[in-house]
Amino acid sequence: KLPFIVLHNGTLRQWNVSILLFSVVAAVNGQIRYSIPEEMRKGLFVGDIAKDLGLDVRRLVSGRARLVLEDDNQYVVLNQNKGHIVVNERIDRERLCAKKSPCSFSLEIVLEEPLELFSITIEIQDINDHAPVFPKKEINLEISESTPTGTVFLLDSAADPDVGTNSLQSYSLKANEHFVLKQHTRADGSKYAEMVLQSGLDREKQSKHALILTAVDGGEPQMSGTVKIHISVLDANDNSPVFTQSIYKASVLENALRGTIIATVSAVDADQGYNGNVTYSFTHLEDGSACPFEINSNTGAIKLVGDIDYEASPNYEINLQAKDPWGVTGASKLVIEIVDENDNSPVVTMASYSGKISEDSPPGTVVALISVQDKDSGKNGQVHLTIDEHLPFKIKSSLRNYYTLITAQTLDREKLPTYNITLTATDEGFPVLSNKKSVYLEVSDINDNAPVFSQSLYSAQVTENNSPGVPLLQIRATDLDQGQNARISYFLFEDELNGNPVSAYFSINTESGVIQSLRSLDYEQVKEYKIRVKAQDGGSPPQSSNTSVIVHVQDQNDNPPQVLYPVQTGGSLVAEMVPRSADVGYLVTKVVAVDVDSGQNAWLSYKLQKATDRALFEVGLQNGEIRTIRQVTDKDAVKQRLTVIVEDNGQPSRSATVIVNVAVADSFPEVLSEFTELTHDKEYNDNLTFYLVLALAVVSFLFITCLVVIISVKIYRWRQSRILYHSNLTTDSRKSDCKFGRAGSQNVLIMDPSSTGTMQRIQNEKSILDEPDSPIEVCLYFTFFCFLHLCKT
Repeated sequence: KLPFIVLHNGTLRQWNVSILLFSVVAAVNGQIRYSIPEEMRKGLFVGDIAKDLGLDVRRLVSGRARLVLEDDNQYVVLNQNKGHIVVNERIDRERLCAKKSPCSFSLEIVLEEPLELFSITIEIQDINDHAPVFPKKEINLEISESTPTGTVFLLDSAADPDVGTNSLQSYSLKANEHFVLKQHTRADGSKYAEMVLQSGLDREKQSKHALILTAVDGGEPQMSGTVKIHISVLDANDNSPVFTQSIYKASVLENALRGTIIATVSAVDADQGYNGNVTYSFTHLEDGSACPFEINSNTGAIKLVGDIDYEASPNYEINLQAKDPWGVTGASKLVIEIVDENDNSPVVTMASYSGKISEDSPPGTVVALISVQDKDSGKNGQVHLTIDEHLPFKIKSSLRNYYTLITAQTLDREKLPTYNITLTATDEGFPVLSNKKSVYLEVSDINDNAPVFSQSLYSAQVTENNSPGVPLLQIRATDLDQGQNARISYFLFEDELNGNPVSAYFSINTESGVIQSLRSLDYEQVKEYKIRVKAQDGGSPPQSSNTSVIVHVQDQNDNPPQVLYPVQTGGSLVAEMVPRSADVGYLVTKVVAVDVDSGQNAWLSYKLQKATDRALFEVGLQNGEIRTIRQVTDKDAVKQRLTVIVEDNGQPSRSATVIVNVAVADSFPEVLSEFTELTHDKEYNDNLTFYLVLALAVVSFLFITCLVVIISVKIYRWRQSRILYHSNLTTDSRKSDCKFGRAGSQNVLIMDPSSTGTMQRIQNEKSILDEPDSPIEVCLYFTFFCFLHLCKT
């Protein structure tokens, strides 16, 4: 690796590379030239375009800077953020330019707002990446032993795609006693070698010779290629063919037809008869190269058999060989010049074109940047671009085959919303060739219309218990504007529903206007939601309009009936009492139930599902009243158990059941004896009995004590009241008290399953004592109830 230093824009930099490379930058009148080696990796630095042009990197970003290349190959790209040009793909100089030197390609950097154009030329420097290669692995020569000393034998030339010092520089021949090597340089700088016979051959001594020809280039490191030369010594043919000219020259038009005779070559052989016969051929053609010419081996006539293109290859240089029957050869050269014809029409390319322009654009606004290219040369490649004069546009010449299409007057979309512009490119060749390109230009509207809803009020229905995400309805608004100004987005107003934001319940698709429910709704909680929707266009500034949407929640039969009466208790049995004297239609009780649903989902019906005696009771279908359907007799069981089912009218219906205990009896003892049988199926152990007896004794003691205390207190109060009465007898005789006791009861028995006694529910009655219950009396009552409970236990 050789270190070298390059002064790049005033900055001293040093690199270590395999060969000596230079990066040169020149900026003259907006044109910049860079020089880089071929085969650079993708992403490597080419040049700081921002610095070299004196531009701010932010200008590159705001101007949407981009590179425009003449061909489709994107060898380099622009890094807008850094303002650097970097390698985008591997550049093969030989593929790009073949033998052409110097090798370069041009591109432009385009900036918009305002439009600026800069020309850039990137020169590709050759590196020594190819070794000289011979077209064949072996060279077979047949040389007569009578060949005189000094006879020259043209050898196959090695091909090296590299140029300059990296190309083929010299040949060398393995040392031998018969042949020496002479090297020559053609007019184009290419090297070829000739082998010269320096001492006579003697077939009888040695009939075959083997030599090695080596071709080397001038690169660092040096590369080489070899080929073996096999020489067969022939007998007695001591004259070689000689061409009439050392160099033949011909020219042909690039549009010449196949079969056209280009030139005729000839060679003479001093030998006579069979040894003087000569055949012609092309030699030293590179492998894989398609030669568009063909030579007649007998006559030497050369004709066109393939396609030729001046733009691809302006000339051909072909090696000629004349050979006698004994293999003795003579060599010459044919140079064919291709004459350019105006055979390429101009190509119109839209380098920058949006297809739209606002109707409020002022005159002089750039509509498009147009590139016009013609592959022909000279006047054949000079091009002019024109458009129809009646259009409100004009063409302005720009930098090197670039034109700008600008507005010539103010546009009015209402008069003409679109333009079909025909661009005509014409060259100066003969005959004149032209090409047309039509571009469609749309005049865009300004945002002067707000969206309009199809309805001022929308309504939607959804069944409760819906799945989250179910679509409710789609709203639609239209906008008379075009493009982005008519692109409508839908939004929900952030109002509150039941203390929560509307976005907790509903969402709207901003593009389609479809409103979805985000959660499962409950009719029993909220029956109706009112939300507001806004439609907003994409203009700048945007315009909007509003509408309202009412979402009605439909009831679903999702709640079963709830029985309010009779209450189903877990600890005691509730029984309705029916006297045996009850008549037909006697109202035993009424089952009361409710359903929180609405409509037919809340219509309830009552049915008797089970009964101890189905012939004794019936249930009202609509009112839930339980009545007797016959006269009660002494044979009817005291304990009657009814199971009533309550159903709603929903689809499917939901139900609830309630058990009603009915006591058919005229007295409480009779009821008590029947229902207490349910409680004596438990077994108690001895320890439990002991504790119950002990508790009963304690409670009995407390009860007797409280009773004695209460009686003493009452006697004391009675005596005090008598004394007070006698003292007040003469002061106010009009005062008197009249107290009524409230007596009432319901025919409902509450029976504890663990007791042997019964107690009719008694409303709050006054004690025989007139005074309000004292704490001692309360204690007495509590002790009394505990006593009864323990007795039952």
